[in-house]
Amino acid sequence: MRVVIQRVTQASVTIDNELTSSMSNGLLVLIGIEDADTKEDIEWFSNKIVNLRIFDDANKISNLSLNKIDGDILLVSQFTLHANTKKGNRPSYIRASKSVGALPVYEKVITQLESDFGKKIFIGVFGANMKVALFNYGPVTFWIDSKQKE
Repeated sequence: MRVVIQRVTQASVTIDNELTSSMSNGLLVLIGIEDADTKEDIEWFSNKIVNLRIFDDANKISNLSLNKIDGDILLVSQFTLHANTKKGNRPSYIRASKSVGALPVYEKVITQLESDFGKKIFIGVFGANMKVALFNYGPVTFWIDSKQKE
């Protein structure tokens, strides 16, 4: 499982010119799922996302987690995070799970995040052609792979 986490002041998802999800102040999380992902990957990522201390405290030091700032999460599936671009000019997505396998994992991630976070999260529409808009604050962006935890 791979995620790109962006600290945002605003993020939204629009599908067919209709706003489907919108949040302010928190994290936009793009998630790529692969067949090798397990329950442990889901739990590890959820804990990491909820507890990552990347928000400024009163001294302007990145020392606060999402819960401490009463922020929100917008979770968007993005299979292209598993793109392999080593050969040629056309990316290969062989590591990315197909929809039939990825959707149940995505749903488990939502459930785990809501449980660990203690409130409902905002989501994109799995498999949809989405327009994702954001105001990256900082900018602060992290790329994390559950298969490279150290």
